[in-house]
Amino acid sequence: MKKLLSIVALSLAGMVSANAAVVVIGNPGAADISKGDAKKAFLGKGSSYVVYELDEGNATRSEFHSAVTGKSDAQLKAYWSKQVFTGKGNPPATVSDAAAMKAAVAADANAIGYIDEADVDGSVKIILKP
Repeated sequence: MKKLLSIVALSLAGMVSANAAVVVIGNPGAADISKGDAKKAFLGKGSSYVVYELDEGNATRSEFHSAVTGKSDAQLKAYWSKQVFTGKGNPPATVSDAAAMKAAVAADANAIGYIDEADVDGSVKIILKP
């Protein structure tokens, strides 16, 4: 019986984490943005935002780009390689995890980033749920 309860508890915990979604965050005083504006910002296309990315290979990064920019990790890497090579732009600064993302975004009124919704606290504001 204890084994069955443990299995049920672990299954429910997995379902809760699977339901969490990636969100775009800004400074607590930031205004909401559209998905199109977020896509432009994260692809370096004429945005006034200071953009932060999670490190390459992060599952939340993959989920975010799939939902917002429509690019896979490989496509994103190729995109930024081309931008750098042609002198059209540089990729955003990267941070290692949700805590570092919140700290970076909270410190700059013009900064945006993304994290799992479950990691949001009072230091940042959700400005887009893609």
